[in-house]
Parts: sequence; structure tokens; C-alpha cells
Amino acid sequence: MIKSAFVLLAGVALASLPATAQAAPAYSVVDKIAGPDGGWDYASFDAATGKLYVAHGTAVLAVDVATRAAVNLAPANGAHQAMAIDGGKTVVETDGKTGTTRFIDAATGVVQTEVATGVKPDAAFYDRATARVVVMSPGNDTVTQIDAVTHKVVNSFKLAGGLEFAVPDGKGRAFVNLEDGNAIAEIDLKAGKLLRKIALPGCTGPTGLALVGNGTRLISACANGVAMVVDAVSGRVVGHLDTGKGADAVLVDEQRGMAFIPCGGSGTLVAISIGDARHIAVVGTIPTQISARTGALDPRDGRIYLPVATFAAPEPGAKRGKQTPGSFMVLVVAPQA
Repeated sequence: MIKSAFVLLAGVALASLPATAQAAPAYSVVDKIAGPDGGWDYASFDAATGKLYVAHGTAVLAVDVATRAAVNLAPANGAHQAMAIDGGKTVVETDGKTGTTRFIDAATGVVQTEVATGVKPDAAFYDRATARVVVMSPGNDTVTQIDAVTHKVVNSFKLAGGLEFAVPDGKGRAFVNLEDGNAIAEIDLKAGKLLRKIALPGCTGPTGLALVGNGTRLISACANGVAMVVDAVSGRVVGHLDTGKGADAVLVDEQRGMAFIPCGGSGTLVAISIGDARHIAVVGTIPTQISARTGALDPRDGRIYLPVATFAAPEPGAKRGKQTPGSFMVLVVAPQA
């Protein structure tokens, strides 16, 4: 496994890195934006409007990063994904407890359409090649495709293995992490079918996923403290990266040649050099906060936004403790000039 060779602390720049990563600045937590309490899952950033969206459990949280205003845009019931489409005019939210995917007016918070999308809809993405919103519902192993304009279901098919995060390739195909199957599925969106499954030996419970290197490499974050680098063409695992505990996302900054894996169990953000797709490697670890497991990146300035909260010790028999009132916030991690 590739060991983390450098630790990025506030004000400490990287040194002696490969040529592809020499321009990478140091990163540190520079701000904390307070928000209403609640659980959370995926986050996304809309560069068109400068807003961060967080699937906030019982609401869709919208954060204007310029003004630092954080407000609940619309109520939800087990929100898992929240992302903007239509140039920021519409927010798509997967509502896990109602089994629906909802299209919300980003200006007013009014729900425009609710679409039945299987049991426990979770991860979702917008595919430009087909102009569809694609939703993963692990509760009944269903991938549902919705026309982004008419909000009508155009295709659905079964895909077993524990559907997790997914990414499109921009050409009508997509890759999906299979959390229970310890594999990545490649699917044909236009045909609505599975093309192949890529085994991830050494990976337990893959969650976060990203496509980098101009579509040539996949980075899959695993629950057992590693990430797998996969050749997207051959399906061969070409690298193992040591990360941390509780990873649930892979955030990509193509402009700066970097990717980041937030590890909520470790309270760290693992920095990965992706400038050379043949030599993807961990180049540092940024201290964040326990519970920072998902997030989003602003491609305009490279800032990273990580939802966090503090929790009491779990009561006997409970998996996790109760959230401390008033502790929810969004950490802002920024590259230093």
C-alpha cells in the first residue's frame, strides 16, 4: 500500500513532491459556517450560483458561501442527495423514507414534482449525455432514470449488490459502487443494463467514488481504511491508497490536480495527487473533525466544504450517540496561496 508521505498542517506547504503535484498548496480549515441541527448525507456544490447543498435529513440545506447564510430550503424525509441542475434553478433531492426523488425550485423551495424511485433512494447524479437524473435505490436494487426536463421516468432496471455512490463518464455510461458486493458496476444508461462488475480485492464496503484522469481512472473509497485506484478501461486495480476510517466520499479538483477523501471516523481529509493518472498517490492528511465524512468542492477556488457535528457517547445498544444541540456546522478547508 502507498503510505501517506506528508502531513498538511495550517500554513505548511508541500515539499519534495513529484512534478505533477509541486504546485499544490497547503490546505487548512479556515472557517466554520453554523447551520441548523440535523443529520446529513451527501453534499454538492453549484458553481453557477455559489451555493452548497446538503441533504440534511429532515431538510435540504442551502448555504450561500459568499454570505455564509445557511437555511433549510425545503423539508425532507430522510434526505440522501441534494444537487442542483438547470443552471442552479432546480434542486434534486432523494427522499429515502418516502421512496421518492423530488424536484425543488431553488429560489422558492417549492416542490415541483415527486417521482417514485424505489425503496430508499440514495445516491443520484445528473448525466449530461442523456439529460437524465439517475437514482440508486439500494432498498430494492433499482437504478431509475428520470428525464430532467419532464420529470418522467424513462427507464429503470435492477442492479444488486448494495447501490452506493455513482459517477457518469459523460458518454452515456456510468460507474456505481456496490457496497455489499465490494465491486464497481459499469452500466449503460442508454440501454439500461449492466455491462460488467469490477471486483475490488482488499476493499470492504466501497462508498465514495470518483472518475479522474480524463476518465481513465476510478478512485473508490472503502470502509476498511483504503481506497482503490482502478483502470476504467481494463477494470484492473492499479493502486491501493491508505486513507482513514469512515470515508464516504471522493471529492475531485481537476484544475489543481487533486482529489480528497473525507474520513469521518478519523477526523481527517486525505489529499491525493491525480495530476498524473499513472501515479495517483496520497500526498498529505489534513486535520478536520470527527464526523466529516462527506463534502463538496468549489471548483472555482478549490475550497472544500465538510458538514460536521459533535455527538455524545452512544447509549448501551445504540450505534451512535445523540447529536449535541447547536453543534452542526460546515467546515471550510481552503488551499493557501
